Formats: sequence, structure tokens, C-alpha cells
Amino acid sequence: MKKNDPSIINAWCMYDWANSVHALVIVSSIFPVYFSATAHSASGSADTDFLGYQIKSSVLFSYTVSASFLITALLVPLCTAIADFTGNKKRFMQFFCYLGAISCMLLYFFTKDTLVPSVFLFGLSLVGWSGSIVFYDSYLPDIATEDKFDTYSARGFSLGYLGSVLLLLFNLSMILAPGFYGITDKALPARISFFTVGVWWILFAQIPFRYLPVNKVYKEKTGNWIFNGFVELKRVFMKLRQQPFLAKFLSAFFIYTMGLRTVMYVATIFGATELRLPSQSLIVTVLLIQIVGIIGSFTFAWLSGKIGNIFALMVGVAIWVGICTGAYYTTEAMEFYFVACAVGMVMGGIQSLSRSTYSKLIPENIPDTASYFSFYDVTEKLAIVVGTFIYGTVENLTGSMRNSILALLVIFVLGLILLYRIPSKKAYHYQMQDSKS
Repeated sequence: MKKNDPSIINAWCMYDWANSVHALVIVSSIFPVYFSATAHSASGSADTDFLGYQIKSSVLFSYTVSASFLITALLVPLCTAIADFTGNKKRFMQFFCYLGAISCMLLYFFTKDTLVPSVFLFGLSLVGWSGSIVFYDSYLPDIATEDKFDTYSARGFSLGYLGSVLLLLFNLSMILAPGFYGITDKALPARISFFTVGVWWILFAQIPFRYLPVNKVYKEKTGNWIFNGFVELKRVFMKLRQQPFLAKFLSAFFIYTMGLRTVMYVATIFGATELRLPSQSLIVTVLLIQIVGIIGSFTFAWLSGKIGNIFALMVGVAIWVGICTGAYYTTEAMEFYFVACAVGMVMGGIQSLSRSTYSKLIPENIPDTASYFSFYDVTEKLAIVVGTFIYGTVENLTGSMRNSILALLVIFVLGLILLYRIPSKKAYHYQMQDSKS
């Protein structure tokens, strides 16, 4: 297959455009605000009655995220191994995409009377989103040459930011001016927003599904197909153990992602609960993060070209240490907005650069890219599980989200130390060339 084909690259980037609305509307802005308000009204107090247990709504939100990504971490490695063995990478990507999108559409029925099933639907939307991403990411080394990884990865994230902002602006207009759309129920605009996420996701996903190649493989299929999937996974794992720089990167990635993605999932809840900011202000803040994030993605791609991927990542993680310090002392709305701008600058940049760095570290021209990326994905998902669980548990034990922020600060410092152990760009290029010989 010809690499760097503009039509295929653009189609690949469009999946970021399609799925990023979930990260913005469902994870970061409208849904967390609606979830907090609806969960409180369901019990009439700060605690929520969930399956017979009294639990704070913010803790329930964190634990739901943890459980969803734990399920994904257990499920995806098997799916990716089977996808590589059977050549059905795109089929698995489609399955998870439709699972997540349909779950979002069903959140339209989220009211105080449907809290429990809605929590499960939120969890399924996370499983679908995160499951599809691993197959999406695994296409990058298949369709692009190494020198283009940073640029194309940044382009995808930037398109994702842009597309999600457009949909959020539409949804925000419904929330702020429901009368313009003939809506009288105050809760209805938010629920319509959840439905539009699913429609947008499915609609624009058809572009990559149309143009992305099917990863046809030519392996003798003997025995049970599930058993063969485990064999494929074990084979890739043995290869990973032979590449020490890749293993070191995954350990560092696990730690700093633990903090980064936790912030992504709980920032809005923090603003609503700890600072008691109005819903409109929180949503506008998340919108600001997305706009700044477009600049951040390309800034870090440029920075990696100047100082190398690892050093650029270290700069980003160091900024995160400063962000956590600032967030701990934040008490005013204006301070929160300033911290949010800093988050936007490094959020997308680090995610984009992490994806491209991993793509550079894995061997070139391999047929089982989905299995390789399953380890990257599982590392990320387990980081989210641990990070959100730590955040929710610290808050639950101490009664303050600020103590949870201190825990995240320690996590980022540890991630910075682990990144420091990894050699520069030239060093790991030398190691890759040596391993190929």
C-alpha cells in the first residue's frame, strides 16, 4: 500500500473529527454538568442513591470512568489480536464506533428516573469510544512514513478539536437560547446534545470507513480463532520485551497519562463542585480549552522537530506539574480560566505526540499493528482506571478534590522522572535500526 496518500490520510484524520465530539460533549462539558445536576435531584441531596449505595455524584462519575476503561483494557487486547490474525481491523473499529455512538444517542432518555441505566450507557459510550481509538491509532504506521507521524497525528487531533467545537457551539446555542428552537423544557437541550453526538459520530465515521484499507493478512488459520488471537498477542508481547526503549516509554506514558486523562474527565466536575461555577461558564471554559488545544497540537509537533519527541514530552509534563500546583490554589473563576488555557495548550499536544512517538518506536512495516497498539491502548486505559480511581478515592476519604489534585501533582512528577530515563530521538532511532539488522 502506498504511504502518505493524501486521500487516505485525510480520511484517517476525519475519524478524529467524528469521535472527538464524545470527548468534548459527553466527557468534558455538557454531560458532566447535566450528570451532576440530575444525580443530585434524583436523591434531593449531595449524595446519590445508586444501586442501594449512597455515593457522591462526583465519585460515582469517577468510578464509572474507571470501570469502563477497565472493561476496555480487558477486552481490547483480545480483539486486536484477532483483528490482526483475521485481517478484520476495520470491522472491529466499526463495532466499537457504533457501540459508543448508539449509547450516546440513548442518553437522550437520561432523567432523574433513569439514572442507573444512564450510568451504564455512559460507561458503554466510553467502552465504544476507547475501543475504536486503538484500531484507529494502529492505522498510522500503516498509512504514513515515520517522518510524517508527528504532523499527521497533530492534524488529526486538530481536526478533532475543530469538529467538536462546531458541534458544541450548536449545542451550547440550544442550552443558552432554547426558545429560539421552540424548546420549553430546560433539560431537553442537554439531552438533545447527547443524541447529536451519536449522530455526528456515526455520520462522519463513514468517511474513514470508506477509504481506510482493510488490513488483509495471509496467515494460515488453524485451530480455534479465539485461541489464535491469544497466540498472536503473546507473540507481540515477546517482541515488546526485546525493545527496552519501547518498554521504558510505555511505563512513562502510563504514569503521566494517569494524571493527564484524569484531569480531562474530572475538570468540569471540579469547577462545578469545588468552585461552584455556573454551568454556562464551565461549558464555555471547555470550549476555550478546545480552541487553545488546536494551537497546542501543532506547537508540540513543531517542538518535537526542534528538540526531539522525548524532550518535547518532558516540557509538556513539566507544564502539567505547574498546572496542578496552580489548580490546587485556585479559588476564583478567573484563576480557573487561566489554568484551563494552560490545560488546553498541553492536553492535545501531549496526546498527539505520545501517539506519534509510540508509532516511531514500534518496528516498521509490520502486519500486526493493531496488536502493537493494543499494548499502547491498554496502558492508556489502565492509567485512566488507576488515575480516576485514585482521584475519586482521595476525595471520598478526605472530602476534598484539592487533595486529589495533590495526588495528580505527584503522579506528573513521577512521569517526568521516567521520561528522563529515555534517550533522545537519535538514540532510539539507532536502537530501531540495530534491531532490524
